[in-house]
Amino acid sequence: MSEEREERLSYDPFTTSDAFGPLGNFLLKVSRFFALTGGLIFVALVLMSLVSVVGRKLFSFAVPGDVEMLQMCSAFALSSFFAYCHLIHGDIKVDFFTHNMAPHRVAFLDAFGSLMVGLFAVLIAWRTGAGAMSLKEAGETSAILAWPVWIPQALMVPGFILMALAGFYMCGHMLRLAIWRTQ
Repeated sequence: MSEEREERLSYDPFTTSDAFGPLGNFLLKVSRFFALTGGLIFVALVLMSLVSVVGRKLFSFAVPGDVEMLQMCSAFALSSFFAYCHLIHGDIKVDFFTHNMAPHRVAFLDAFGSLMVGLFAVLIAWRTGAGAMSLKEAGETSAILAWPVWIPQALMVPGFILMALAGFYMCGHMLRLAIWRTQ
């Protein structure tokens, strides 16, 4: 008697498991922490921009360097979302060609896509880190606040490394599901 096995995927933002196992659950928790931290940074940036705009219009006061802070902080805050998004299947997927395919074949394609995400994230982390070191050596600073420009760029690297780990983990996870579904 063959019992049909199907994995239930949860898309709840506070999910603790996607049948990942200990390593996947650890990646999910770390990714969620990164995403929440990035979200808090964006909230702080919105509040800072609000104070600057309202202050400029009503009190002739603006936050000095508000645009610089917005650019620098949003860059590394944004990089913190990618891993979590990939782990909860939040990526944009065009399933026009795959919606009639067998689930195990879709899982194989998802595994390949996750491998590509992992490889791309390694490339981006490497080049972002190299760029940050180059900016550090050059001593480049922002125009108004004179903040070192390399620091926000270097802060993007952990998010990209986490995205690479998430991509490689999901590749293995989806391959396991694809093989499991063919049996």
